[in-house]
Amino acid sequence: MAVTRKPEWLRKKIDPIAEAKMTALLRSLELHTVCEGANCPNRSECFISRTATFMILGDTCTRGCRYCAVTKGSPQPLDPDEPRHIAEAASTLGLKHIVVTSVTRDDLPDGGAAHFARTVEALHNRLPDSTVEVLIPDFLGDAAALQRVIDSRPDIINHNVETIPSLYSAIRPQADYARSLTVLRRVKQAGVLSKTGFMVGLGETHAQVLALMDDLVAVGCDMLTIGQYLQPSKHHVPVEEFITPQQFEEYKAAALEKGIRSVASGPFVRSSYHAAEAMKEMVNHV
Repeated sequence: MAVTRKPEWLRKKIDPIAEAKMTALLRSLELHTVCEGANCPNRSECFISRTATFMILGDTCTRGCRYCAVTKGSPQPLDPDEPRHIAEAASTLGLKHIVVTSVTRDDLPDGGAAHFARTVEALHNRLPDSTVEVLIPDFLGDAAALQRVIDSRPDIINHNVETIPSLYSAIRPQADYARSLTVLRRVKQAGVLSKTGFMVGLGETHAQVLALMDDLVAVGCDMLTIGQYLQPSKHHVPVEEFITPQQFEEYKAAALEKGIRSVASGPFVRSSYHAAEAMKEMVNHV
């Protein structure tokens, strides 16, 4: 049965001044962030610390996932200046760890892989001492497209599995669980730090979450984020359960015990939440 009333641990304050300042900078460079597009609950916290997850390939997604607030429809042509603008914004913010994600662009021959690569290369050129993390789509399983991103030398490649396999048909019908695991396996085999994330509260069982972790360990996943699904609007799939902070801690302990090297697990955790700290943690473990 769906639940609607948020528990106390899921209440978070918004800072409109911090959001307005960051939004002004982003709009001046014609950039988008997933913080805004996905209506992330952490955006004020991140904007106050002058961090953001840049979203490339436009702001319109070609897929219709039932949990996501990002605009869906027919995208505009790619902006060839976007990689340069991302690098300029990252430089202006003085970022030491930069996270770049995107909408899914199944309309493009390579899914936008070359645009991802150009963005990573622009960031390396402009900020050679900063680390770069990309959160990529599955490129419809195109190995050459994925290799193009790998060859651009990001420090972390993240691809989210999002949920347990049995829920894919209901909430992300255009995705494929096995395909996502293959992306993560190829990233690991290429010698790049691999990262993924999934949501809880969609109706999954404890045993299904543990089985998902086993699948991630099997493909060599290095880093994992686990967060609470929150319904963006009445048009999206409802929340089935609010997971307690204690259960999130138990999930973290289980993932670490199974062999995943870095785990962030909590109600407000999202793919790039405290990403810079997670990167430092991985460096310290090497």
